[in-house]
Amino acid sequence: MIGGRVLDTSALVDAATGKSIYARALIRTAVDQGIVLAVPATALMAAWAALPPSGRPFLGLLPELPVAVVDHLDETSARDAGLLLTDADPAAAANLAAGHVAYSARRRQWPVVTAEPGPVRAVASDVEIENLP
Repeated sequence: MIGGRVLDTSALVDAATGKSIYARALIRTAVDQGIVLAVPATALMAAWAALPPSGRPFLGLLPELPVAVVDHLDETSARDAGLLLTDADPAAAANLAAGHVAYSARRRQWPVVTAEPGPVRAVASDVEIENLP
C-alpha cells in the first residue's frame, strides 16, 4: 500500500489560516514528494465551518491538489465509522469528524496529522498520531 497521511480538522484549519507553518510545509512536501493526503469529508466540512473567510481560498484549493484524496462518507464508511464511535466515551462519540478521521486512518493504516490529538485519541487510541508543533 502507498503511504500517506490523514489530515484532521485541526490540521486543515491550521494550514488554511497559516497558524501552523508546519501544516503548510507538510502539504508542500507532500506535493513535491508525491505523498498522498487523505482528507475525510467530515473533517473538511468541520474545517469549512470553523474557518474565517480569509482561510477559505486555501481550503477550497486543497482537494484539487494532485496528492489530495477526499475520503467520502458513503454507506459503508458511515456504518464502520459509526461503529468505531460506539466504543468511545459518549462525549467523544459526538465528534463525527474525529470518528471519520480515525476510521480513515485505520482503514488506510496511515498516521493522522493533527494539532489537537485529543479527539482522535478519544475515539481510537491505537491510531498513530503526528502532532503539529
